[in-house]
Amino acid sequence: MPALNVEFSDRELEDLRQIAKERGTSMKALVREAAAADIARHRALQEGAEAFRRFFASHADEFAAAFPEDEPHRHSEGRVA
Repeated sequence: MPALNVEFSDRELEDLRQIAKERGTSMKALVREAAAADIARHRALQEGAEAFRRFFASHADEFAAAFPEDEPHRHSEGRVA
């Protein structure tokens, strides 16, 4: 299995030791669990954003009608006012 060396400050390392001890786990397991949780959170946010984009796109006309002030302004002949 691939590995990754991670550097911590003395303070961070001591904090990790203390937390691992309090949880009854190893420092390696603690760091791996934190990384895995962050990966899962990142994936969930990406999936949620994509679901929102699909929903918004499929209801774009409804949103435009409900919130016309948020629609981009169209300028005649490509000129900006």
